[in-house]
Amino acid sequence: MRFFWAASGILALCFGTVGIVSPLVPPVPFLLLAAFCFAQSSPALHHWLVTHRVFGPPIADWRAGGAIRRPAKWAATASIALVFGVSVFAGFGWIILLIQAHVLAAVLLFIWTRPDAPR
Repeated sequence: MRFFWAASGILALCFGTVGIVSPLVPPVPFLLLAAFCFAQSSPALHHWLVTHRVFGPPIADWRAGGAIRRPAKWAATASIALVFGVSVFAGFGWIILLIQAHVLAAVLLFIWTRPDAPR
């Protein structure tokens, strides 16, 4: 079972890493999933992840109270605007754009109502 949890953690970490550089994939949920999986498989892997220079701070911020850092909020807002702009430019129908606008607005509402994490 430890192998399953470790493999699942590695897969989630890969998705989280893609999310760091891609505007379409949110990294934190995948990093939290990786931390959970690593905690089930190996204390050493879990410790490595939560103390990692890049991956650790978003996990710690979320665990400390569901906080998201202000630069991450702005990056999410910019990527959401970019995605919606591409949809408009691509000429999607107004119903699709309306649905997309509502979903993206809900995501932004969730992000911006989270507390700011300290730097």
